Amino acid sequence: MTITREDLRFWDVRTLERRVRRGQLSQKDVEKHVKSLPDSSDKIATPESEAEDTE
Repeated sequence: MTITREDLRFWDVRTLERRVRRGQLSQKDVEKHVKSLPDSSDKIATPESEAEDTE
C-alpha cells in the first residue's frame, strides 16, 4: 500500500524527517504543508482550565 501526499498519514511528524532524508520531501514541502494547516490555537487547553475541569 502506497501512501500519497493527500493522505494525512504521509505528513505524520514521526515520519517527516525520514521522508526528507530519503528525498521524498524537501524542507520547503514541509514548510508549505505546515503553512497550509488551519490555525487551531483557540483549542489549546491551559493548565488552569484543566484544573477547573477536575473540580
